Amino acid sequence: MEKILIVEDDFSLAESLKKQLSAEGYLVENVYDGLLAEKLALRQHFDCIILDINLPSKNGYEVCKSLRNHHISTPILMLTAFGELEDKLEGFESGVDDYLPKPFFIKELLARLKALLKRNYQRNEPNSEILVIEDLQIDVGKKSVQRGNETIKLTAREFQILSILAEARGNPISKKELIQKVWGTNTEVNTNTIEVFINSLRNKIDKNFPTKLIHTKLGFGYYVGKNE
Repeated sequence: MEKILIVEDDFSLAESLKKQLSAEGYLVENVYDGLLAEKLALRQHFDCIILDINLPSKNGYEVCKSLRNHHISTPILMLTAFGELEDKLEGFESGVDDYLPKPFFIKELLARLKALLKRNYQRNEPNSEILVIEDLQIDVGKKSVQRGNETIKLTAREFQILSILAEARGNPISKKELIQKVWGTNTEVNTNTIEVFINSLRNKIDKNFPTKLIHTKLGFGYYVGKNE
């Protein structure tokens, strides 16, 4: 039984989510304070964390950064009333795997939760494939990325998107195709979300290197490789 941690200071919303997720067969624990959530997540194993931004003691960004700094790779789905590009980018930079603005439909939350859990279970499957593009190395099995002598830390969702682009071997992948491959068809994720992830990947993969590898082909999509 998958164990889910809900970190939400709105008591009624947290209790409602707990009731609905429990009905779906998940083991759910609620916490209403950011610092308490951080301590709990460091002591116990959870299969996924549903995390609000506005929390007492520590906000969601701070909690997420702390967990990632402690090498906690548990998938994190961030809930927030904010929907601006900058807010999403800050969340992804903090190590968030997915982002769901309020208000939301429980069906969408469940779909995203299941996708995060599925990918997390696949993370340790044996796979020796290593994708090499210029000085960028992507170890598909170990879920690790290295450029030159530098190890690049990516969230699980960032790694998935980078791998899809790398596997295309220089052929552009459209935003809609990325959404379908990463989130599936039963989701309301839009192209703006893809732009946020691409911006985050460029900051991590290209920013500190003279040769840029993540490119946009106008009208076609994104690709990884030498600029045409």
